[in-house]
Amino acid sequence: MSSIREVSKAAGVSVATVSRTMRHPDRVRKETREKVLAAIKAVGYRPNMMARNFRAKKSFAVVVLVPNIANPFFSRVIRGIEQGAQQEGYAVLLGDTQGLKEREAEYISLVSSRQADGVIQLSANVDGVLDILDTANGPVPLVNACECAVNPQCPTVRIDNVAAALKAMEHLISLGHERIGIVLGPGDSPLTIDRLKGYKLALKEHKLPFDKRLVVSGDFSLRSGRRAVTSLSSVNNPPTAIFCCNDEMAIGAMRRIKRSGFRVPEDVSIVGFDDIEFASYVDPPLTTISQPTEELGKMAFSVLLDLLEGRTPEQTDFVLPTELIVRDSTGKRSSL
Repeated sequence: MSSIREVSKAAGVSVATVSRTMRHPDRVRKETREKVLAAIKAVGYRPNMMARNFRAKKSFAVVVLVPNIANPFFSRVIRGIEQGAQQEGYAVLLGDTQGLKEREAEYISLVSSRQADGVIQLSANVDGVLDILDTANGPVPLVNACECAVNPQCPTVRIDNVAAALKAMEHLISLGHERIGIVLGPGDSPLTIDRLKGYKLALKEHKLPFDKRLVVSGDFSLRSGRRAVTSLSSVNNPPTAIFCCNDEMAIGAMRRIKRSGFRVPEDVSIVGFDDIEFASYVDPPLTTISQPTEELGKMAFSVLLDLLEGRTPEQTDFVLPTELIVRDSTGKRSSL
């Protein structure tokens, strides 16, 4: 088996430079990096990861707790985490918790058994995770991203959901819509709570009445979007526009509206949230709030890496920007 010294000799650089190239390629000059990578390939070198982990007393792996791995939004966040982790020589272990605390405990046990070094939690159950981590051997680095809950023991990486919902509502109101329905996610979700706040704030700022009959609960699924339209259409003086708290519910809502013989946006305008890949391919393409999903993932890993390497993050609450993407699912309110 070839050694790192053979790679060093073949590339004409020090052993330390070879090691740095493998662990932090972005910190090595391009010319040097290319020489080292060519030498690794030429001599057939494969690093002994078990030996490295033993010397460092680390697994060089992190656990990512995902509430629903089938949700397209999370797949893009995970891609960002993977990109950050790969650059730093870390593996990512995915835990599809399905919102179950028992499953969270199973995946977190990988940390206490030294199979992982830290945790990125993509849902708001931070207190529950901290309770489990307290039983592990010493403090465990934890970062909460996406669906965040405020906790001084845990850095967060998120967007401003109140401001983002306000942005979506401002768009609909600017088109002349005054009767605007909203389809919420689960009631205990911080995302739901904050997006409802943004909805109400927009109505208040424009002196539009709040009608609780235009507020429908959902669960972020296509099916709940379809059900919401059925509920909203039964209201006297139904809405001319609907703000859905994620894209999947918005797509489900559009399907039900069109199957009921109405048009989007001529009869009802629809706004979603997340800008998943399918949002630009549905008919009509969906107006939505775009989140920097991959950047959220990269930032979450970067903050976790600081904790893993004993550095204090510059701040404990990182808020990334959102953008309103206007497509064809929204239009001016039709005249009565």
